[in-house]
Amino acid sequence: MSEQLVQAADVYDWDEHVKPPIGTVERALWLAHWHMEWENPEQLDKLAELYHPEVEWETPGRRIYQKGNVPKIIENYRAICDSLEFISARRVDRFATPDRVFDDSEALVKLVSGHGFPNHPMPVGSLVDMRIVHSFHIKDGLIIRENSYELWRKPV
Repeated sequence: MSEQLVQAADVYDWDEHVKPPIGTVERALWLAHWHMEWENPEQLDKLAELYHPEVEWETPGRRIYQKGNVPKIIENYRAICDSLEFISARRVDRFATPDRVFDDSEALVKLVSGHGFPNHPMPVGSLVDMRIVHSFHIKDGLIIRENSYELWRKPV
């Protein structure tokens, strides 16, 4: 794949009010950047701006799936935020083509409730070193599909 089609995210300084052109790698990376930035209790409503009306949202490891229901997806994120105490997070890697973004991150969290994590594999109260891989599909300048692959691990 040519370097023009795949670009790493580290070369950009994003402005939430300046959207790159639709159909570009920059737009795809802009969407992923603001998705991760707004994934917090104070800014969750902004996430709705990033989703296509026909979005599919899936976490296969916990058998969670939503289609075409942006308010329900935002409600799911609210429950996730209420269920975790975030300790730290870091991006491992992020790159994109005009219609796909791959994001690999790690987060150290405490699971304080199971409400936002149906089918969670560790007990409530656990400290979790979670590796999270997102695969975003982009259509019409919006996220049309989001797959989140979670690897739940005890911290070492």
